[in-house]
Amino acid sequence: MPLNRSIRWRGLDLDTIEHAHIIATTRDTRIRGAIVGPDFGLFYRLKLDENGHTRTVRIERADGRTLELFADGAGGWSDDRAEPIAALRGCIDVDIWPTPLTNSLPIWRSAWTGQPLRFAMAWIDATDMSVSRAEQVYTRLDDTRFRFQSADFERDITLDGDGLVVDYPGLFTQA
Repeated sequence: MPLNRSIRWRGLDLDTIEHAHIIATTRDTRIRGAIVGPDFGLFYRLKLDENGHTRTVRIERADGRTLELFADGAGGWSDDRAEPIAALRGCIDVDIWPTPLTNSLPIWRSAWTGQPLRFAMAWIDATDMSVSRAEQVYTRLDDTRFRFQSADFERDITLDGDGLVVDYPGLFTQA
């Protein structure tokens, strides 16, 4: 899916504004984004391989805190000291809070048959730089809508033709 596009979202829950740019080629996908909230600011970079698997994640906050993770594309993760992160074993995608962009990652790389698909995600809360594993379920409802479920949270999100979030009820909307 070749793509060279900028996009903006407004965060409704945290009162954020985000600007991201995606460049996807047959070789890889590179994503850069910046999020400004009422009491934080951050910049993130993601690199996906040719199969859409997350390979590198870098988050840098305006207060100087950074987080850098590396993935082998097969579910193995390590930190910036090359120390393995056992809790993330088996995770192919990353989900960064507070951006809706990372909801697109499993959607882009999956074949949708109408059945719900389960994903183990490397979940990063960029507001406090914590990392954990999150089990998530996506169900394609139609050409532009997916149901997202994680633990006791559920939302039906609407996507545009590039598979990017247009409306994430109560949380994000394209600006």
